[in-house]
Amino acid sequence: MSETKPTLILPVLPLKNVVLFPKLALPLSVGREASRAAVEEAIRSHEGELILVAQRDASVENPGPGDLHRFGTRAKIRKVLRTSGATMELIVAGLERVGILEVHSGGAYLAAVVEPMPLVADHTPEEKALETALFELAAKAIERINPQAAEQISRLLESADDPQQTMHLLATAFSIDLDKQQSLLDSKSMKEALQLAVKYISEEIRVLEMRQKIVSEAQEEMSKEQREYVLRRQMKAIQQELGEDDPVKAETEELRKRLAEADLPDEARKEADREFRRFERLPDQSPERHVLRAWIELVLELPWRKQTEDNLDIPRARGILNDDHYGLEDVKERILEHLGVLQRNPGAKAPILCFVGPPGVGKTSLGQSIARALGRKFERMSVGGLHDESELRGHRRTYIGAMAGRLIQAVRRAGANNPVLMLDEIDKLGRDFRGDPAAALLEVLDPEQNSTFRDNYLDLQFDLSKVMFITTANSLDTLPQPLLDRMEVIRLAGYSEEEKVAIANKYLIPRQLKETGLTGEQVAFPEDGLRKLIASYTREAGLRNLERSIGSLCRKAALRFAEGRTEPLSMSPDTIVELLGPETYLPEPARQNLPAGVSTGLAWTPAGGDVLYVEATLLPKGKGLTLTGQLGEVMQESARAAQSFLWSHAEEFHIDPQVFSEAGVHVHVPAGAIPKDGPSAGITAAVALASLYTKKPARPDTAMTGEITLTGRVLPIGGVKEKVLAARRAGINRVVLPKANQKDLRDLPEHVRKEMEFHFVERIEEVFRHTIPGLIETPEPVAAS
Repeated sequence: MSETKPTLILPVLPLKNVVLFPKLALPLSVGREASRAAVEEAIRSHEGELILVAQRDASVENPGPGDLHRFGTRAKIRKVLRTSGATMELIVAGLERVGILEVHSGGAYLAAVVEPMPLVADHTPEEKALETALFELAAKAIERINPQAAEQISRLLESADDPQQTMHLLATAFSIDLDKQQSLLDSKSMKEALQLAVKYISEEIRVLEMRQKIVSEAQEEMSKEQREYVLRRQMKAIQQELGEDDPVKAETEELRKRLAEADLPDEARKEADREFRRFERLPDQSPERHVLRAWIELVLELPWRKQTEDNLDIPRARGILNDDHYGLEDVKERILEHLGVLQRNPGAKAPILCFVGPPGVGKTSLGQSIARALGRKFERMSVGGLHDESELRGHRRTYIGAMAGRLIQAVRRAGANNPVLMLDEIDKLGRDFRGDPAAALLEVLDPEQNSTFRDNYLDLQFDLSKVMFITTANSLDTLPQPLLDRMEVIRLAGYSEEEKVAIANKYLIPRQLKETGLTGEQVAFPEDGLRKLIASYTREAGLRNLERSIGSLCRKAALRFAEGRTEPLSMSPDTIVELLGPETYLPEPARQNLPAGVSTGLAWTPAGGDVLYVEATLLPKGKGLTLTGQLGEVMQESARAAQSFLWSHAEEFHIDPQVFSEAGVHVHVPAGAIPKDGPSAGITAAVALASLYTKKPARPDTAMTGEITLTGRVLPIGGVKEKVLAARRAGINRVVLPKANQKDLRDLPEHVRKEMEFHFVERIEEVFRHTIPGLIETPEPVAAS
């Protein structure tokens, strides 16, 4: 039968950030009013005994019963020192572990009902093993900590008569976290307490060993640097005895000689001389010396006055441009114009050009061709995805690892101050907290400002006005207007099928044959095969996929010759399908017969142009206008404007006005997975609705594009070349365009202008006359060609 443990009622002294273990002494400063009252009561009524228990949260100034842990230590006050202030200094000794059964908080201090709960050893083999491990950790701890503390702990451990006291001594000596100390006091058994103690002490010893290792490595590194310094001094003395040159002195003399021979502007000369004098005075191991050396070398390597002589032979330049690129007459003419200006005025400022066009039309390669035509050095710098302004303007020398910006580095690599410098993908510049690179380019791309460009690292004025800047972009939408205003924009549209055939024969096929080790006698590309490849395996304004497909055919041909084929291989349409598999694209041909409510439109895409059919149908007893096909807001508004125009002019076009209020209309544009937007489908929607309401089909051989207003005017649109070429690819040879776009026909190849039939309109009534036979009974005017 178990005995009932005696209970005690004693004052409680809450502890902040400390735990008192049994059989250990602890100095305390008591300042809180309730705590002082508990001490006075303990001395007066309980022979100096009280309960010390840790608070759960040290920030609580007036703890209640819920703020205290459930296990504490019964302690006896050994010494009291009352100071002149409100603080008492105590030395208390732990007597035994107690469990707190109840806490009373009604008086001036806290009192607790407690019962003794000592940890009793079971003397099991596992417990014995834990005790042995604990004593081994104690011996290891004495070796690891500093000698003064080690001697103190060693004496205390020798006086400890049981594992529990050893455990508490080590926990206190290593200043283990308060929560871990309390978990030792809260342990349910001696075995659990020993397990926690071994775990906590092992962790503390590992941390201590790691700290000592770090300190030791730092001391070794310091000793290594001192040894290197002594060896260098000895090596210097040996070199002086042998009469050999000091490397540091030789380096300084070399820089002095290069500086004296350099052709520098006055400002750069003054600053370079000043920095060189600082460089001479600095010790050879100073980090600043290396920074100054890098800066001086940059100043010496920059082409301050060095430039290449322009080759002003215009026929030669024209020949180079024509050899390298097919078409692109606007770009070639602009470069030749600049050569003509340089013949008259050698000091003329270089133009700042921006080539805009879809991928693969030759924007980047044009830069190399222009540099070759001018006889200048060429440097290309991609700025796509650039976020940090300092990448362009450089970092200040106060930063570790600072370096000049990309612009100055490009000029240094070119070795001349008048290179052709291409800034590729300028429309993909980033912007974040590190700065706005587009804003930094405002100075660089301004001929009135870039003559005094100042890089942050160089911190000297450098003249960029002689540099011919060429930028490339796929779209101008993302470029800030001030930056766009500084550049001369030249648009590079897509190529027609004939142009692609010519370019493939002149450039792409010879290049891919050379890459695969074949000859023109072994592999032939007839025109019908090339047209099949262009129409069915590529859909782009440029030439990248076409060249990739030609390369794939050449590699497959090379494999066949490697396997023993001897007869030549002709890339006919059937052979292309056999080698490349089914057609990737099936271009939508012109529909032979259009039912009422369908019209043929033209759309611009990044890959060139495309034919777009607008379909409309009546919904009996429906309401309003339903639009589907992923149409954007502008395109939806165009369709609504077209319906409103027809509604307001219903009698003029012999349409029953009741149909607008008694039936709904559903307008759909096929290829519903592709988003579409823009105002240029306005007249196409108007023709589809007029055809639907009048039940008169539109002409299937006529495509159209143009913006419509609510009063029936037809406004100009963009992308005329791409749209007309798309109509021609689809087999449509009759196109209706806004009158204001007549000037854009000059961008079309001459053979396209001759083959196609164009009708230019200013009013929607004229559109109906050319597209819906019989809707407006007036003689059709002569078409423009």
